[in-house]
Amino acid sequence: MAKLGKRTKAAREAFAGKSNVSVEEAVSLIKSNANAKFDETLEIAMNLGVDPRHADQMVRGVVALPNGTGKTVRVAVFARGAKADEAKEAGADIVGAEDLMETIQGGTIEFDRCIATPDMMPIVGRLGKVLGPRNLMPNPKVGTVTMDVKAAVEAAKGGQVQFKVEKAGVIHGGIGKVSFSEEQLAENIRAFVDAVTKARPAGAKGTYMKKVSLSSTMGPGVAVDITSATGN
Repeated sequence: MAKLGKRTKAAREAFAGKSNVSVEEAVSLIKSNANAKFDETLEIAMNLGVDPRHADQMVRGVVALPNGTGKTVRVAVFARGAKADEAKEAGADIVGAEDLMETIQGGTIEFDRCIATPDMMPIVGRLGKVLGPRNLMPNPKVGTVTMDVKAAVEAAKGGQVQFKVEKAGVIHGGIGKVSFSEEQLAENIRAFVDAVTKARPAGAKGTYMKKVSLSSTMGPGVAVDITSATGN
């Protein structure tokens, strides 16, 4: 068995016996034990009572975190003409059409969010096998297929986070940096949980939200009391 480092051992000891704590207590615990040499991300994991293999139990959506993510988001936009100019003016990092498609097909993906105008979808559609597995495929349901390119780019740059349930019924998300204040992180957590709650699909039966856990990038996780996370 691998020997634990002093930092990891100390963090695990600090978290021992902690379960179903309030959002504020969890955030305080994580912040006080996040001592990596970089600004760690506060991450959330939500276990949901859904089976995403069924179309009527798929959970996906988008949320604008009130305090942003603290992360620089690189945005690519598929657009032509005036919409391409609009994307550039809004701060998009990469703008193109067939040329951008060829770049991606060549294996270069230097962006975190992909936006497209509706007329570009025949081109973007050819990239489904590349962008789909990376959760980068533009989708009108989360506002990334739109004619309002300016608003979409600004939202992506301003702390908007997409979420999508994985095969095991789990949603993961980065919702801020541990350098944020405890109040800012608590606000972001509740905004994210609220968005996932509102995205409950029609096919979900029984308990929808089974467990909510928080952790820092390099730290152990702690289960949060669901009523504290939902504000109910």
